[in-house]
Amino acid sequence: MPATPVVARAALHPWEEPVLCGPRGAGTVFFSGCNLGCSYCQNAPISRDNFGRPVSASRLREIFEELIARGAATIDLVTPTHFVPFILPALDPPLPVPVVYNCGGYESVETLKLLDGKVQVYLPDLKYADADLARDLSCAPDYFPVATAAIREMFRQTGPCVMEKGLLRRGVLIRHLVLPGHPENTRLCLDWIARTFRPGEVLVSLMSQYTPQPGARGSLARPVTAAEYRGAVRYMENCGITDGFTQERTSAREEYTPPFDLAGV
Repeated sequence: MPATPVVARAALHPWEEPVLCGPRGAGTVFFSGCNLGCSYCQNAPISRDNFGRPVSASRLREIFEELIARGAATIDLVTPTHFVPFILPALDPPLPVPVVYNCGGYESVETLKLLDGKVQVYLPDLKYADADLARDLSCAPDYFPVATAAIREMFRQTGPCVMEKGLLRRGVLIRHLVLPGHPENTRLCLDWIARTFRPGEVLVSLMSQYTPQPGARGSLARPVTAAEYRGAVRYMENCGITDGFTQERTSAREEYTPPFDLAGV
């Protein structure tokens, strides 16, 4: 990627967790490229094919302000990691709505420290506790130690979740995508969350929207079954994690993935 942010879409997006959307949606800015290589990525046109348009920091700030003028409840930065040094100027002065750092969880603590005080809500994935699975599916065998250190740093910055009028104003919301045929990976991820945080300190979003991509093999060639997802929900509840979100299995549909068409760029 070039040494300037590349953006594929900037628009109001109603499909994030309700605490990020409000009545009109989150102001999502989809950055091109990614620091992971997930074989099942639903955003492959931008994460792997790098579709998008380079923008200056001043134009990026204008995009944020345009989304807020349209009623965005948050400014949702999607896969921003590799552009952090060039995004920082666009976050100064502070925006009137929370800034959401929406990432795959594979972050360095050093990079996150640059964002201290500029990001109010962290939205990381915790994809894997299984190193072999992380290597095979995302080219990142060290994913779990890297992601858990990153999430601890995120929590250090934000502290426990702060809600206001049904919206998350500050805090960490951890996503975990249930993968078909890999229940033990989900259980280990939930175990770490339950072991690390007190009830209510973070929110958890347990996602069922895995969508098979071309070339997928074995269990990954199919969606998550109802039984698999029910089992994951039960396990999460048994861990004492009750603050957060579950998902309807109809979320595993293509229309939930936005078009990457340079809208708003």
